[in-house]
Amino acid sequence: MNTAVKPLEDNTIEVTVTVDGKEVDSQIAKVYREFANKYSFPGFRKGKAPRPVIDNALGGPEAVLASVTEAVINDAYPLVVEEEGLFPVGQPTFGEDMGTVTAGEPYMFTFTLAVKPEVELTSYEPVAVELPEAGANDAEIDEQIDVLLDHYGTYEDTDEALSMDTSADLAMKATDESGEPIELLQSATRLYTPGTGLLSEAFDEQVCGMKKGETRTFTLDVPAEEAAILLQDQAGKPVAFEVTVNAVQKRVKPELTDSWVKETLGLEDMADLRKNVADSMEKQKADIIPRIKENAVGAALAERFEGEAPEGMVEQEEATLLQDFFTQLQRQGVGFDAYLAAQGLTSDGFKEDVKLQAADNAKQQLALDAWARHKGITATPDEITAEFVKANVEDPAALEKEWRDSGRLFMIREGIVRAKAMKDAMDTAVVTEKPYEPAK
Repeated sequence: MNTAVKPLEDNTIEVTVTVDGKEVDSQIAKVYREFANKYSFPGFRKGKAPRPVIDNALGGPEAVLASVTEAVINDAYPLVVEEEGLFPVGQPTFGEDMGTVTAGEPYMFTFTLAVKPEVELTSYEPVAVELPEAGANDAEIDEQIDVLLDHYGTYEDTDEALSMDTSADLAMKATDESGEPIELLQSATRLYTPGTGLLSEAFDEQVCGMKKGETRTFTLDVPAEEAAILLQDQAGKPVAFEVTVNAVQKRVKPELTDSWVKETLGLEDMADLRKNVADSMEKQKADIIPRIKENAVGAALAERFEGEAPEGMVEQEEATLLQDFFTQLQRQGVGFDAYLAAQGLTSDGFKEDVKLQAADNAKQQLALDAWARHKGITATPDEITAEFVKANVEDPAALEKEWRDSGRLFMIREGIVRAKAMKDAMDTAVVTEKPYEPAK
């Protein structure tokens, strides 16, 4: 088999493949054997019918030659991808009229294929990233202990007006634009805390300042993009509220003392609590900081790639993201509509987010490819084989052959190279640790 590759525009190539006559004859013999074993021919045992009988039964030799042509192309394409080291983006497009094979003669066919471009980065110097410091400082420990105390806090009635620092037991009536009650919002008693995103900022503005026993009526017309969890179904529509404050409550945290720590948490004292919190945070950081570093390094490399990733790559990445996302939702038993409501997203907003993430991922992948090419990073045959061994299948060698024969082995090679490139970029990165500062 001879192959000629001709570059075209927009990261597309034209490939001309010539299969020699001996391979054509081998494929013809193979297809005749398959037909002889697949069909029953009167007067002949299965698999023993001669070619003229098969031709006559199928309406002439053209049917066999058409099948042979398809087999020749299907067998040759994966070999071309592997031998030429191609990285396809999408499926090949074959010529409309490529004719059929002729016994004993070479067969030539042509196809076009979008391939991954070879991009360059603006710099191949080590990237600089800023990461959280590995240890836990006093400010972090204090904040975590404050969260812990809040968990054990209790609500106590207060004479204060409802504010962002207090909560309220509300009696609420709500009707839609037709005057029908909105059951999701109706309640004789509901604990509500402004600023939690349960309703909307506009609702918070209306109820803040109310005191115990006070009643207010108002109508809100919340824009769709601002509708929070309980207002998703009414987004962009007017909602009439009647709100009564049954009580204003303030969350009171317990006093942090040695005795409280011992009685409630089973630790020795406050010093022991601080040590436990510090140890826990250090373990959490040991798990998460490498992932933060990988994300930061990948983003830094992508910034050195000027331009846009090919549309085909972005579409492939988008399909992968969506498949992974819906698989995860299915495992969690969560519906898509419920997810959107919980996140305060619209369907269009979700799609746009996925497209942007897909574009970022594709740029990062091309940046890793460039880094690998510049550093001479490749995937060895042993590394490729090792990936199939890791798959923990009964016959790794057979699976590897299946991937090679189907023209998919480049995906394994690509994944190995990118992983090695990321490790190299992370190992050489210049890291600055940023001490934790409480949020203002």
